[in-house]
Amino acid sequence: MQSNRAGQRDGGRGDATPGTVARAIRILDVVAASELGLGISEIARRADISKSSAQRTAGELVAGGLLERDGTRYRLGMRLFVLGQRVPRRKDLRDAAAPFMADLREATGHSVHLAVLDDTFVIYLEVLRSPTAPPLPTRAGGRWPAHGTGIGKAILAFSSADVVDRIVAGGLPRLSERTITNPGLFTAELVRIRGRGVSFDLEESRPGVVCVASPVVGSDGEVVAGISVSGWHNRINLDEAAAAVRTAALGLSRQLTHH
Repeated sequence: MQSNRAGQRDGGRGDATPGTVARAIRILDVVAASELGLGISEIARRADISKSSAQRTAGELVAGGLLERDGTRYRLGMRLFVLGQRVPRRKDLRDAAAPFMADLREATGHSVHLAVLDDTFVIYLEVLRSPTAPPLPTRAGGRWPAHGTGIGKAILAFSSADVVDRIVAGGLPRLSERTITNPGLFTAELVRIRGRGVSFDLEESRPGVVCVASPVVGSDGEVVAGISVSGWHNRINLDEAAAAVRTAALGLSRQLTHH
């Protein structure tokens, strides 16, 4: 009876209604995907929960500093940033990668990214922007579909078959006219990446923007991240960038292996 009453309070969704923690995670995820923040009605729609539940949970997240409210819109709160800095995996990788990323930006003159795989997305742990960089939507803590990015493909090419199968089974939505959306072509591309050690995003994630990426391997020999440079398609020498990125990725991998 208690679960029925809870379901009625949350809009009559019964057993399908997510618990408090699950609702909070859904809300944080949908708000994180919006640069400008979201109103409560849009949060409820995207998180697939009732408006009353969204309102109540968002209020609790604001009180805890995990969300911030600006008028009728909600954005991620600073407490999330503080907590994120303390995640060991993120901090260790970012600290180890910092000098390699700085050298890579100096050598190429382009923006440098460090990212890890999270389900079907890549999460950017660090972004070093170049003054001449295109206006990319990427930012530290931001997410982007893995299949449509050079850094995501570099990680996937060296991931286990079940990880790749999950990505393909979830669909390969088009991000630009050049996104690889055919499963056969996508898996063939991953094979080529494994052979050469670098991945290219040739305007697949965003028109006019290209990227070169390479995988980073941890102490257990498994891929743990990817590192990349990106810039305007008419301002980047792909061969030179590929050599620089591969060198940085190998150097970072060696450091992680030794530690």
